[in-house]
Amino acid sequence: MSKTKAGGTSKNIHDSPGQRLGLKAYGGQTVKTGDVLVRQIGLTKRGGSGTFVARDFTIHAARDGVVKFNQRRVKRFSGRSVPRTEVIVE
Repeated sequence: MSKTKAGGTSKNIHDSPGQRLGLKAYGGQTVKTGDVLVRQIGLTKRGGSGTFVARDFTIHAARDGVVKFNQRRVKRFSGRSVPRTEVIVE
C-alpha cells in the first residue's frame, strides 16, 4: 500500500524558448548583402526591391544599401485590398 496518495498529472509543464521573431534591421539602417531584415512566420511583411524572401519567409538583403519601409495595398483573392508593409533596400 502506498504511503502517500496519488498526486494527479500535470499537462502544462513544458516550456519552449521564444523564436526571436521580428525586425532585425530598422528604417534608415545600412545593411550588407545577405543580412537578415525580418524574421517572421508567414508573410506579415512583403519583400520589395533589393530583398529576397527565404523558404521560412525570412526577408534578407539582396544588395548593400539602406533599409526603408513602405505601406502599400495588396489585393486578396476576393478582390479586397488590404494594407501591407513592404521592406526595401535602396
